[in-house]
Amino acid sequence: MKCIVIDDDELTCRVLEDYVSRTSFLELEGTFSNAVDAINFINSGGSVNLIFLDIEMPEMTGIEFLNTITQKPQIIIVSSREKYALEAFEYSVTDYLLKPVTYARFFKAANKALEHFDKAQNLSATDEIFIKKGNSLVKIKFSDILWVEALENYVVINSLTDKYTIHFTMKAIENQLPNAFFKRVHRSFIVNIKAINSIEDNSVVIKTHDTKKIIPIGKSYRDQLLSDINLMNK
Repeated sequence: MKCIVIDDDELTCRVLEDYVSRTSFLELEGTFSNAVDAINFINSGGSVNLIFLDIEMPEMTGIEFLNTITQKPQIIIVSSREKYALEAFEYSVTDYLLKPVTYARFFKAANKALEHFDKAQNLSATDEIFIKKGNSLVKIKFSDILWVEALENYVVINSLTDKYTIHFTMKAIENQLPNAFFKRVHRSFIVNIKAINSIEDNSVVIKTHDTKKIIPIGKSYRDQLLSDINLMNK
């Protein structure tokens, strides 16, 4: 897994760099003292599967960083304060480490990230569906689907690049999608958990390139959604 470290504390950076070097399945791509430089690295095409992220930093905090990037890799928070843990959970972070971090605790978090990474890798090119659009069949990878919305006797599949309206029931499309990543959050909505940017009150927020989609969470789905997210973080 390719990872980066974002922390303005030099000692913490050195410790994390050492821990990464001792972990066979991690490869350090860069260390950044501020979130802005890290964003520039990611936007320039830098490959990142995992980020070790501090919260309290100048220029841009870790939370502001999470609000800025649209397609997030896995995040492991490394902080000296517990008070940000609940807010971090809303961003589906993989783990939350308190400084000073021992290697044993670091390895446990990194191994958790590896398990999630392996599951995501199983969504290979063969994990896709063909959708009719006009007179053509369009292939869509499951990982590109952001959310599905009911529309009377149809469903609208919203992907990274397009939307597709098909004559399908929500139950039928739900059965076609891998349930490890797609969760029913409302009788009219199914969301890709990996696309969730935040959970605010009784809504899921999914950010796209130019806007954000606010999706309501039905009362009967909320507890299960939070439970599923929690399970994915374990």
